[in-house]
Amino acid sequence: MKNRIGIVGGGQLARMLAYDAKKLGFVVTVLDPTQNSPGGQVADCQIVAQLGNGKAMRELSRRSDYITIEWELADAELLERLAGRGVPVNPSASTLGIIKDKLVQKRFLKGSGLPVGEFLEVGSGEDAVSAGRKLGYPMLLKARYGGYDGRGNALIRSEKRIKSGMEKLNGHGLYAEKFIPFAKELSVMVARGMDGDIAAYPVVENIHENNILHTTIAPARISMASRSRAQRVAINAMRHLKGAGVFGIEMFLTRDGRILINEIAPRVHNSGHYTIEACATSQFEQHIRAVTGLPLGSTEMIARNAVMVNILGERTGTAEVRGMDKALRIPGVTVHIYGKAATRPERKMGHVTAIGRTRSEALKKAMMARQCISI
Repeated sequence: MKNRIGIVGGGQLARMLAYDAKKLGFVVTVLDPTQNSPGGQVADCQIVAQLGNGKAMRELSRRSDYITIEWELADAELLERLAGRGVPVNPSASTLGIIKDKLVQKRFLKGSGLPVGEFLEVGSGEDAVSAGRKLGYPMLLKARYGGYDGRGNALIRSEKRIKSGMEKLNGHGLYAEKFIPFAKELSVMVARGMDGDIAAYPVVENIHENNILHTTIAPARISMASRSRAQRVAINAMRHLKGAGVFGIEMFLTRDGRILINEIAPRVHNSGHYTIEACATSQFEQHIRAVTGLPLGSTEMIARNAVMVNILGERTGTAEVRGMDKALRIPGVTVHIYGKAATRPERKMGHVTAIGRTRSEALKKAMMARQCISI
Protein backbone atom coordinates (compact mmCIF):
# COMPACT_ATOMS: atom_id res chain seq x y z
CA MET A 1 0.00 0.00 0.00
CA LYS A 2 1.26 3.45 -0.88
CA ASN A 3 1.05 5.34 2.39
CA ARG A 4 2.91 8.65 2.06
CA ILE A 5 1.04 11.95 1.72
CA GLY A 6 2.60 15.35 1.05
CA ILE A 7 0.66 18.51 1.92
CA VAL A 8 1.58 21.88 0.41
CA GLY A 9 0.99 24.30 3.28
CA GLY A 10 1.22 23.75 7.02
CA GLY A 11 -1.61 25.78 8.53
CA GLN A 12 -4.62 24.61 10.51
CA LEU A 13 -6.16 22.82 7.54
CA ALA A 14 -2.97 20.76 7.11
CA ARG A 15 -3.03 20.07 10.85
CA MET A 16 -6.52 18.59 10.73
CA LEU A 17 -5.79 16.72 7.48
CA ALA A 18 -2.69 15.22 9.10
CA TYR A 19 -4.68 14.01 12.12
CA ASP A 20 -7.07 12.05 9.94
CA ALA A 21 -4.38 10.86 7.52
CA LYS A 22 -2.43 9.36 10.41
CA LYS A 23 -5.61 7.77 11.76
CA LEU A 24 -5.82 5.92 8.42
CA GLY A 25 -2.18 4.84 8.63
CA PHE A 26 -0.56 7.38 6.30
CA VAL A 27 2.84 8.99 6.80
CA VAL A 28 2.52 12.76 6.36
CA THR A 29 5.02 15.40 5.24
CA VAL A 30 4.07 19.07 5.11
CA LEU A 31 5.83 21.90 3.29
CA ASP A 32 5.60 25.28 5.01
CA PRO A 33 7.94 28.23 5.63
CA THR A 34 7.05 28.50 9.34
CA GLN A 35 9.15 26.35 11.66
CA ASN A 36 6.91 24.13 13.84
CA SER A 37 3.84 25.09 11.83
CA PRO A 38 0.38 23.91 12.97
CA GLY A 39 0.49 21.12 10.38
CA GLY A 40 4.13 20.32 11.12
CA GLN A 41 3.30 19.70 14.79
CA VAL A 42 1.11 16.75 13.77
CA ALA A 43 2.85 15.51 10.60
CA ASP A 44 5.70 13.03 10.64
CA CYS A 45 7.98 15.53 8.91
CA GLN A 46 8.03 19.18 7.86
CA ILE A 47 10.08 20.65 5.03
CA VAL A 48 10.73 24.27 6.02
CA ALA A 49 10.67 26.30 2.81
CA GLN A 50 8.56 28.73 0.83
CA LEU A 51 5.64 27.10 -0.96
CA GLY A 52 6.97 28.19 -4.36
CA ASN A 53 10.45 26.75 -3.76
CA GLY A 54 11.00 24.31 -6.61
CA LYS A 55 13.74 22.34 -4.84
CA ALA A 56 11.57 21.90 -1.74
CA MET A 57 8.57 20.86 -3.85
CA ARG A 58 10.67 18.23 -5.60
CA GLU A 59 11.81 16.97 -2.19
CA LEU A 60 8.17 16.79 -1.10
CA SER A 61 7.34 14.72 -4.18
CA ARG A 62 10.23 12.31 -3.43
CA ARG A 63 8.79 11.73 0.02
CA SER A 64 5.20 11.33 -1.16
CA ASP A 65 2.98 8.87 -2.98
CA TYR A 66 0.20 11.48 -3.13
CA ILE A 67 0.32 15.27 -2.98
CA THR A 68 -2.47 17.61 -1.96
CA ILE A 69 -2.80 21.25 -0.91
CA GLU A 70 -4.32 23.28 1.88
CA TRP A 71 -3.91 26.57 -0.01
CA GLU A 72 -5.34 27.27 -3.46
CA LEU A 73 -2.64 29.81 -4.35
CA ALA A 74 0.00 27.10 -4.57
CA ASP A 75 2.07 27.18 -7.78
CA ALA A 76 -0.18 25.34 -10.25
CA GLU A 77 2.53 25.05 -12.93
CA LEU A 78 5.01 23.54 -10.48
CA LEU A 79 2.38 21.08 -9.24
CA GLU A 80 1.62 20.11 -12.83
CA ARG A 81 5.29 19.32 -13.42
CA LEU A 82 5.33 17.14 -10.31
CA ALA A 83 2.22 15.31 -11.50
CA GLY A 84 4.01 14.69 -14.79
CA ARG A 85 6.69 12.83 -12.85
CA GLY A 86 4.14 10.27 -11.69
CA VAL A 87 3.02 11.55 -8.25
CA PRO A 88 -0.78 12.10 -8.21
CA VAL A 89 -1.57 15.74 -7.36
CA ASN A 90 -5.10 16.58 -6.25
CA PRO A 91 -6.97 18.76 -6.78
CA SER A 92 -5.61 18.96 -10.29
CA ALA A 93 -3.23 21.73 -11.33
CA SER A 94 -5.64 22.77 -14.08
CA THR A 95 -8.39 23.29 -11.48
CA LEU A 96 -6.05 25.35 -9.29
CA GLY A 97 -5.17 27.45 -12.33
CA ILE A 98 -8.85 28.24 -12.85
CA ILE A 99 -9.74 28.92 -9.23
CA LYS A 100 -6.74 30.98 -8.08
CA ASP A 101 -7.69 33.78 -10.56
CA LYS A 102 -11.15 34.78 -9.37
CA LEU A 103 -12.06 36.45 -12.65
CA VAL A 104 -11.13 33.31 -14.59
CA GLN A 105 -13.12 31.32 -12.02
CA LYS A 106 -16.21 33.49 -12.61
CA ARG A 107 -15.87 33.15 -16.39
CA PHE A 108 -15.46 29.39 -16.05
CA LEU A 109 -18.56 29.07 -13.88
CA LYS A 110 -20.63 31.24 -16.19
CA GLY A 111 -19.37 29.38 -19.27
CA SER A 112 -20.33 26.09 -17.60
CA GLY A 113 -23.90 27.29 -17.20
CA LEU A 114 -23.61 27.66 -13.42
CA PRO A 115 -25.42 30.54 -11.67
CA VAL A 116 -23.24 33.52 -10.76
CA GLY A 117 -23.86 37.21 -10.25
CA GLU A 118 -22.98 39.85 -12.85
CA PHE A 119 -19.29 40.76 -13.11
CA LEU A 120 -16.93 42.77 -15.33
CA GLU A 121 -13.16 42.94 -15.75
CA VAL A 122 -11.54 46.14 -14.46
CA GLY A 123 -8.19 47.14 -15.91
CA SER A 124 -8.29 50.87 -15.17
CA GLY A 125 -10.14 53.61 -13.37
CA GLU A 126 -12.17 54.22 -16.51
CA ASP A 127 -13.18 50.54 -16.53
CA ALA A 128 -14.28 50.83 -12.90
CA VAL A 129 -16.41 53.88 -13.68
CA SER A 130 -17.98 52.06 -16.61
CA ALA A 131 -18.61 48.99 -14.42
CA GLY A 132 -20.34 51.14 -11.82
CA ARG A 133 -22.66 52.59 -14.45
CA LYS A 134 -23.50 49.13 -15.77
CA LEU A 135 -23.75 47.22 -12.49
CA GLY A 136 -25.10 50.00 -10.30
CA TYR A 137 -24.13 50.94 -6.75
CA PRO A 138 -23.12 49.63 -4.37
CA MET A 139 -20.77 47.33 -6.24
CA LEU A 140 -17.76 45.27 -5.20
CA LEU A 141 -14.24 45.68 -6.50
CA LYS A 142 -12.28 42.48 -5.99
CA ALA A 143 -8.66 41.41 -6.38
CA ARG A 144 -8.26 38.59 -8.88
CA TYR A 145 -5.49 36.98 -6.84
CA GLY A 146 -4.71 36.39 -3.21
CA GLY A 147 -7.71 37.88 -1.44
CA TYR A 148 -9.21 35.96 1.47
CA ASP A 149 -11.36 36.81 4.51
CA GLY A 150 -12.43 40.00 2.74
CA ARG A 151 -8.88 41.33 2.38
CA GLY A 152 -9.19 41.51 -1.40
CA ASN A 153 -12.56 43.28 -1.50
CA ALA A 154 -13.69 46.90 -1.54
CA LEU A 155 -17.35 47.90 -1.33
CA ILE A 156 -17.90 50.88 -3.63
CA ARG A 157 -21.00 52.88 -2.73
CA SER A 158 -20.66 55.65 -5.33
CA GLU A 159 -18.51 56.70 -8.26
CA LYS A 160 -16.49 59.09 -6.11
CA ARG A 161 -15.37 56.12 -3.95
CA ILE A 162 -13.77 54.27 -6.86
CA LYS A 163 -10.35 55.90 -6.54
CA SER A 164 -9.95 55.03 -2.85
CA GLY A 165 -11.21 51.49 -3.50
CA MET A 166 -8.68 50.95 -6.26
CA GLU A 167 -5.89 52.33 -4.09
CA LYS A 168 -6.86 49.90 -1.32
CA LEU A 169 -6.53 47.03 -3.82
CA ASN A 170 -3.35 48.40 -5.43
CA GLY A 171 -5.25 49.41 -8.57
CA HIS A 172 -4.51 46.37 -10.75
CA GLY A 173 -5.59 42.79 -11.27
CA LEU A 174 -9.20 43.63 -10.43
CA TYR A 175 -12.75 42.86 -11.43
CA ALA A 176 -16.13 44.25 -10.41
CA GLU A 177 -19.19 42.37 -9.18
CA LYS A 178 -22.77 43.49 -8.85
CA PHE A 179 -23.65 43.70 -5.15
CA ILE A 180 -26.09 40.94 -4.19
CA PRO A 181 -28.47 41.76 -1.32
CA PHE A 182 -28.59 38.13 -0.17
CA ALA A 183 -30.89 36.57 2.39
CA LYS A 184 -28.35 33.95 3.52
CA GLU A 185 -24.75 32.97 2.88
CA LEU A 186 -24.54 29.23 2.35
CA SER A 187 -21.93 26.61 1.56
CA VAL A 188 -21.76 22.94 0.68
CA MET A 189 -18.70 20.76 1.03
CA VAL A 190 -18.55 18.36 -1.92
CA ALA A 191 -16.10 15.48 -2.36
CA ARG A 192 -15.04 13.61 -5.48
CA GLY A 193 -12.97 10.45 -5.40
CA MET A 194 -10.39 9.34 -7.93
CA ASP A 195 -13.05 7.06 -9.42
CA GLY A 196 -15.35 10.05 -10.07
CA ASP A 197 -17.76 9.28 -7.24
CA ILE A 198 -19.29 12.48 -5.78
CA ALA A 199 -20.63 12.94 -2.25
CA ALA A 200 -22.15 16.16 -0.90
CA TYR A 201 -22.45 17.25 2.72
CA PRO A 202 -25.52 19.09 4.08
CA VAL A 203 -26.09 22.73 3.17
CA VAL A 204 -24.86 25.01 5.97
CA GLU A 205 -25.50 28.63 6.82
CA ASN A 206 -22.55 30.98 7.34
CA ILE A 207 -22.43 34.24 9.26
CA HIS A 208 -19.54 36.61 8.60
CA GLU A 209 -18.28 39.52 10.68
CA ASN A 210 -15.79 41.95 9.11
CA ASN A 211 -15.73 39.62 6.08
CA ILE A 212 -14.36 36.75 8.21
CA LEU A 213 -16.38 33.61 8.84
CA HIS A 214 -17.65 33.76 12.40
CA THR A 215 -20.34 31.08 12.70
CA THR A 216 -21.51 28.06 10.71
CA ILE A 217 -24.92 26.54 11.43
CA ALA A 218 -25.66 22.98 10.26
CA PRO A 219 -28.06 22.31 8.71
CA ALA A 220 -28.87 25.74 7.28
CA ARG A 221 -32.01 27.51 8.45
CA ILE A 222 -33.64 27.52 5.02
CA SER A 223 -36.48 25.70 3.31
CA MET A 224 -36.08 22.15 2.03
CA ALA A 225 -36.58 23.46 -1.51
CA SER A 226 -33.67 25.91 -1.10
CA ARG A 227 -31.50 23.16 0.39
CA SER A 228 -32.20 20.93 -2.60
CA ARG A 229 -31.38 23.72 -5.08
CA ALA A 230 -28.13 24.55 -3.28
CA GLN A 231 -27.01 20.92 -3.23
CA ARG A 232 -27.84 20.50 -6.94
CA VAL A 233 -25.82 23.61 -7.81
CA ALA A 234 -22.86 22.44 -5.70
CA ILE A 235 -22.82 18.94 -7.20
CA ASN A 236 -23.14 20.36 -10.71
CA ALA A 237 -20.18 22.67 -10.07
CA MET A 238 -18.11 19.72 -8.91
CA ARG A 239 -18.88 17.86 -12.13
CA HIS A 240 -17.25 20.66 -14.12
CA LEU A 241 -14.02 20.75 -12.10
CA LYS A 242 -11.18 18.25 -12.44
CA GLY A 243 -9.35 16.35 -9.74
CA ALA A 244 -10.16 14.54 -6.52
CA GLY A 245 -10.66 15.98 -3.06
CA VAL A 246 -13.08 18.03 -1.00
CA PHE A 247 -14.17 21.40 -2.38
CA GLY A 248 -16.02 24.20 -0.58
CA ILE A 249 -18.78 25.72 -2.72
CA GLU A 250 -19.79 29.10 -1.26
CA MET A 251 -23.17 30.46 -2.35
CA PHE A 252 -25.76 33.17 -1.81
CA LEU A 253 -29.44 32.56 -1.30
CA THR A 254 -31.02 35.71 -2.74
CA ARG A 255 -34.13 37.35 -1.36
CA ASP A 256 -36.11 36.09 -4.36
CA GLY A 257 -35.01 32.48 -3.75
CA ARG A 258 -32.19 32.10 -6.31
CA ILE A 259 -28.93 30.27 -5.57
CA LEU A 260 -25.78 31.99 -6.88
CA ILE A 261 -22.23 30.71 -6.55
CA ASN A 262 -19.96 33.23 -4.85
CA GLU A 263 -16.60 31.41 -4.78
CA ILE A 264 -15.14 27.92 -4.84
CA ALA A 265 -12.31 26.72 -2.60
CA PRO A 266 -10.52 23.63 -4.01
CA ARG A 267 -9.78 22.29 -0.55
CA VAL A 268 -11.27 21.59 2.84
CA HIS A 269 -12.92 24.74 4.16
CA ASN A 270 -13.58 26.59 7.39
CA SER A 271 -17.34 26.14 6.98
CA GLY A 272 -16.84 22.36 6.95
CA HIS A 273 -15.13 22.12 10.34
CA TYR A 274 -18.42 21.11 11.98
CA THR A 275 -18.17 17.75 10.16
CA ILE A 276 -15.51 16.52 12.62
CA GLU A 277 -18.10 16.12 15.38
CA ALA A 278 -21.36 16.16 13.43
CA CYS A 279 -20.91 13.86 10.40
CA ALA A 280 -20.14 10.19 9.89
CA THR A 281 -17.00 11.16 7.94
CA SER A 282 -15.25 14.46 8.61
CA GLN A 283 -14.32 16.64 5.63
CA PHE A 284 -10.66 15.97 6.50
CA GLU A 285 -10.92 12.18 6.45
CA GLN A 286 -13.02 12.48 3.30
CA HIS A 287 -10.31 14.54 1.59
CA ILE A 288 -7.64 11.99 2.50
CA ARG A 289 -9.85 9.19 1.20
CA ALA A 290 -10.51 11.09 -2.02
CA VAL A 291 -6.91 12.01 -2.90
CA THR A 292 -5.54 8.53 -2.14
CA GLY A 293 -8.12 6.54 -4.10
CA LEU A 294 -10.01 5.16 -1.10
CA PRO A 295 -13.82 4.94 -1.19
CA LEU A 296 -15.67 8.06 -0.06
CA GLY A 297 -17.32 7.89 3.34
CA SER A 298 -20.86 8.76 4.40
CA THR A 299 -21.64 12.48 4.57
CA GLU A 300 -24.68 11.92 6.81
CA MET A 301 -24.99 14.04 9.94
CA ILE A 302 -24.77 11.91 13.09
CA ALA A 303 -25.77 14.88 15.24
CA ARG A 304 -29.14 16.52 14.68
CA ASN A 305 -27.66 20.01 14.72
CA ALA A 306 -24.22 21.56 15.01
CA VAL A 307 -22.76 25.03 15.26
CA MET A 308 -19.12 26.00 14.68
CA VAL A 309 -17.73 29.31 15.95
CA ASN A 310 -14.24 30.51 15.06
CA ILE A 311 -11.82 31.50 17.81
CA LEU A 312 -10.15 34.65 16.49
CA GLY A 313 -7.22 36.47 18.03
CA GLU A 314 -8.07 39.61 19.98
CA ARG A 315 -4.61 41.04 20.69
CA THR A 316 -1.05 40.92 19.37
CA GLY A 317 1.48 38.74 21.17
CA THR A 318 2.31 35.22 22.23
CA ALA A 319 -0.66 32.86 22.11
CA GLU A 320 -1.88 31.73 25.52
CA VAL A 321 -5.14 29.79 25.79
CA ARG A 322 -7.33 30.67 28.74
CA GLY A 323 -10.78 29.46 29.73
CA MET A 324 -10.54 25.98 28.20
CA ASP A 325 -11.67 24.35 31.46
CA LYS A 326 -14.86 26.44 31.54
CA ALA A 327 -15.65 25.79 27.87
CA LEU A 328 -15.24 22.04 28.21
CA ARG A 329 -17.70 21.87 31.10
CA ILE A 330 -20.49 22.61 28.62
CA PRO A 331 -22.05 19.32 27.37
CA GLY A 332 -21.71 18.69 23.65
CA VAL A 333 -18.87 21.19 23.16
CA THR A 334 -15.52 20.41 21.52
CA VAL A 335 -12.64 22.91 21.34
CA HIS A 336 -9.95 22.84 18.64
CA ILE A 337 -6.78 24.93 19.12
CA TYR A 338 -4.49 25.24 16.10
CA GLY A 339 -1.09 25.50 17.81
CA LYS A 340 -0.11 28.88 16.39
CA ALA A 341 2.65 30.51 18.42
CA ALA A 342 1.54 34.11 17.91
CA THR A 343 -1.89 35.68 18.11
CA ARG A 344 -3.12 38.86 16.47
CA PRO A 345 -6.52 40.47 15.94
CA GLU A 346 -8.82 38.40 13.70
CA ARG A 347 -6.26 35.64 13.15
CA LYS A 348 -7.87 32.18 13.16
CA MET A 349 -6.50 30.51 16.28
CA GLY A 350 -9.02 27.70 16.74
CA HIS A 351 -12.71 26.89 16.69
CA VAL A 352 -15.51 25.60 18.90
CA THR A 353 -18.15 23.11 17.77
CA ALA A 354 -21.31 22.38 19.73
CA ILE A 355 -23.97 19.79 18.97
CA GLY A 356 -27.55 19.92 20.18
CA ARG A 357 -31.09 18.64 19.79
CA THR A 358 -32.05 21.95 18.16
CA ARG A 359 -30.07 24.56 16.27
CA SER A 360 -30.84 27.15 18.93
CA GLU A 361 -29.48 24.83 21.65
CA ALA A 362 -26.29 24.16 19.68
CA LEU A 363 -25.89 27.87 18.94
CA LYS A 364 -26.31 28.82 22.59
CA LYS A 365 -23.74 26.23 23.69
CA ALA A 366 -21.22 27.29 21.03
CA MET A 367 -21.52 30.97 21.93
CA MET A 368 -21.18 30.22 25.66
CA ALA A 369 -18.04 28.17 25.03
CA ARG A 370 -16.54 30.81 22.76
CA GLN A 371 -17.07 33.50 25.40
CA CYS A 372 -15.10 31.37 27.89
CA ILE A 373 -11.96 31.25 25.75
CA SER A 374 -9.34 33.88 25.11
CA ILE A 375 -6.08 33.39 23.25
